[in-house]
Amino acid sequence: MNKWVYGFGSGSAEGNAEMRKLLGGKGANLAEMSNLGLPVPPGFTITTEACNSYYDNDKRYPDGMKDAVAGALKKIEAETGMCFGAPAKPLLLSVRSGSRASMPGMMDTVLNLGLNDETVAGLAQISGDARFAYDSYRRFIQMYSDVVLGVAHHNFEDILEVYKEDHGYTLDIDLVAEDWQAVTKAFKDKIASELGEPFPQGPEDQLWGAIVAVFGSWMNQRAITYRRLHDIPGHWGTAVNIQGMVFGNMGNDCATGVAFTRNPATGEKTVFGEYLVNAQGEDVVAGIRTPQPLTMAAGDGGKSVAMEATMPEVYSELNAVFELLEGHFSDMQDIEFTVQKGRLYILQTRAGKRTAAAALKIAVEMAEEGLIDKVQAIRRVDSDALERLLHPTLDPDAPRNVLTRGLAASPGAACGVVVLNADEAEHRSRAGEDVILVRLETSPEDIHGMHAARGILTARGGMTSHAAVVARGMGRPCVSGAGELTIDHDAQTFSAGVTTVKAGKVITIDGSTGDVMLGRVPTIEPKLGSEFTTLMSWVDEARALTVRANAETPEDARTALAFGAEGIGLCRTEHMFFDEARIIAIRRMIMAESEKERRAALAEILPMQKADFVVLFRIMAGLPVTIRLLDPPLHEFLPRTDDEVADLARATGRSEAEVRTRASQLHELNPMLGHRGCRLGLSYPEVYEMQAQAIFEAALEAGSEKGEAVVPEVMIPLAATRREFDLLKARIVTVADEVAKDSGKELNYLVGTMIELPRACLCAGEIAETAEFFSFGTNDLTQTTFGISRDDSVQFLATYQELGILTHDPFVTLDQDGVGELVRMAAERGRATRESIKLGICGEHGGDPASVAFCHEVGLDYVSCSPYRVPVARLAAAQAAIGPPRNE
Repeated sequence: MNKWVYGFGSGSAEGNAEMRKLLGGKGANLAEMSNLGLPVPPGFTITTEACNSYYDNDKRYPDGMKDAVAGALKKIEAETGMCFGAPAKPLLLSVRSGSRASMPGMMDTVLNLGLNDETVAGLAQISGDARFAYDSYRRFIQMYSDVVLGVAHHNFEDILEVYKEDHGYTLDIDLVAEDWQAVTKAFKDKIASELGEPFPQGPEDQLWGAIVAVFGSWMNQRAITYRRLHDIPGHWGTAVNIQGMVFGNMGNDCATGVAFTRNPATGEKTVFGEYLVNAQGEDVVAGIRTPQPLTMAAGDGGKSVAMEATMPEVYSELNAVFELLEGHFSDMQDIEFTVQKGRLYILQTRAGKRTAAAALKIAVEMAEEGLIDKVQAIRRVDSDALERLLHPTLDPDAPRNVLTRGLAASPGAACGVVVLNADEAEHRSRAGEDVILVRLETSPEDIHGMHAARGILTARGGMTSHAAVVARGMGRPCVSGAGELTIDHDAQTFSAGVTTVKAGKVITIDGSTGDVMLGRVPTIEPKLGSEFTTLMSWVDEARALTVRANAETPEDARTALAFGAEGIGLCRTEHMFFDEARIIAIRRMIMAESEKERRAALAEILPMQKADFVVLFRIMAGLPVTIRLLDPPLHEFLPRTDDEVADLARATGRSEAEVRTRASQLHELNPMLGHRGCRLGLSYPEVYEMQAQAIFEAALEAGSEKGEAVVPEVMIPLAATRREFDLLKARIVTVADEVAKDSGKELNYLVGTMIELPRACLCAGEIAETAEFFSFGTNDLTQTTFGISRDDSVQFLATYQELGILTHDPFVTLDQDGVGELVRMAAERGRATRESIKLGICGEHGGDPASVAFCHEVGLDYVSCSPYRVPVARLAAAQAAIGPPRNE
């Protein structure tokens, strides 16, 4: 039979850190900390397999699970000397979720479980504090009712606020035992009114209700959304962790807190955390009270009281725990702790979420410290997050109209229109707007809006609040704890001091300083530190794939080189035609009614096109450059405005009516599948001949300047058959021979094709008989394989993902089962014909980490992506080459 329950505590455990799949991350780490002898409250973990069995069997517990839970509960009672459900010395429990992947705040938790009208008196007696006991009882009722019974949290908040107002109280801490007794009764009355039955008094009923709720929370909407955003499979399931309660709110010799062993925002090697005296854990996370720093170095001129000063012995013990756990797990740890009557308890440890900058610094420094090796350092940096380091930040010299200031909770800067709820943030973001989500405080229900927003601003919360932790994990700038803010949802405004800002107005937030500014602030390019250079040198040692860039302008080419590109994988020649100085010549060519007229217009374009290529070849200095011949349909170049029509009419000596007629003739109903790519080259071969001449003459000129040969790669787009390719290659070879003859110089080059049609993949073996390279154009290959438009699919792709039809947007991450299978087939068939054929990918997928991993697996030679994604692709290629850790 399966073992459904694993115990821990008293310096030993039945599990360990290697059992994340079975025990979840929290359960595995609780077991590991117990094995290390750390002061972990005793408890047990119900496995992820039990969760999956529960769902697989129509929400019924697996056989033997109830008995296993009862046995594990007896062990907690024996260790603590407390008894679950007993009026005297009652054992209280915490019930928490625990997936193998960290999902902070996404699933449900119940604390103080086991309290009822009898055990609350026992808690008052053993604690000597009736106020504490009834405060704990009302907290339990509120949490259990929200999580298990479905009576929303706000119902109880409203009751409490009315009670305080009626009795002249300002803060919760002002209430005495009799007040909490009255509030508790009001809470129970509300439950009876809402549900038609009293609040459950049986501790065992409470326990199984909480276990069901935690299993159920694996499938709540916020958890599903989080899993989708972070690629966490639904079949993993969640564990349930049940522990004896310890209390940070029994008096001033008690506390609760959260700490990171290094700064999660900057990566600095210093303890980073906060604590609250006489508080429970949710008080820290929710931002209900202002937390204090752990260390005196993090204080603010004496206004805060650091644990290092107020509880020096506990802090010293806690600091030793930090060093032990970081060294043991070889990673920066996020640790939750409680101090009960001067005694320290460690409730959780996990790898701490961190910003991209912090991840980079921590990975490199830990490798240099010898805690991890270079391979582990490469794995530690998220390739998606790396891109966030490469984009602009606020210009420090630009004028700023600072409205207010909060905590610098997650670095980076963002500008956008103000929205006051998560749904609107998601809606306006989908419509293409940049938004800043402004909230009193965030909760797990806001996850979709936080992901959609460019940045997050909250009035409440500390550096370890929900908003701060989730924003750092997402890479979103966040300013939290801006206490001056007041939000009026009815008026759709927020205020700070005497200034009121309406929703829809633009603000800027700086998550590195905590500043909140009116209007839009200019940005500057980022500066990458030595850690970036060090890591990328390790990355380049590890990877097998070459990384090129998609570039056609000198600026793009230089940026690509600066980010480590090893050539140009896609130069889109049509982008060079839209320059104001040459568009008229292009339009004259399109308007021409004879080959002679077209060649005359192309003769004007030739020197301009050649000059473009010379510059690119100079910049790339001998690195490969793949140039795609003209691809889009001709109507894209035609005039659209009346002024442009008039200009073209004058330039061609035709009437405006004739220009409009020609534009109408060229209009296509489905241009993506129309007269474009090699079809244009076959209809108007003189266009490709001009481009080939420009490429070859530029290669010779740039090569003579450098004293070494430039070997351009000429790419014919949209070929579906070998015959199309062969006809156009023959034209290109003829031009090359003529240029070589006229110059008296040897000319080296390759001619290949862009594989972007399913037929080309199927016939790749035949095409490879004459094509010297394949470049997979996965943007169009995805469109033609799925039969969907990249431009229009936004209207339904989100629905497809929600329904589980697609796991990812196929235009962002390559569809490996369909499109990827075509790529694999074409690569295999191409190499079977021509062993030396060069294979690359130049669609947007070339910068997507999952797609890069697929390209490595298939054995492509290179990926090509936008310049700013080059470091991302380099890192992803290295991670693909080294593979995941053995225990994953």
